[in-house]
Amino acid sequence: MDYSIDWSESALDDLKDLVCYIAADNPVAAEHFGEAIIKRVEALSSFPRAGRIVPEFSDDLLREVIWTPYRIVYEVNDTCYLISVIRIWHGARGELEI
Repeated sequence: MDYSIDWSESALDDLKDLVCYIAADNPVAAEHFGEAIIKRVEALSSFPRAGRIVPEFSDDLLREVIWTPYRIVYEVNDTCYLISVIRIWHGARGELEI
């Protein structure tokens, strides 16, 4: 059974900010970037544990997919068959804040 995807407000803000930042120089690249991130997240619905465990938290349900230099951080809820996207974090920003 595929998992549903839920985007937190923080993750949506992260994605919007990143796309707007890229669009200032290259609107086409920004659109492609946004679409690629969304596609990568949607792929998790079939494989919710495809990402690695977030090292800072060591919680099997808190995972991340690396899209260099970004970390797409999400939580798996097996009871509700739900993936909650928590943040899209640039690696240069330092320690992950959730």
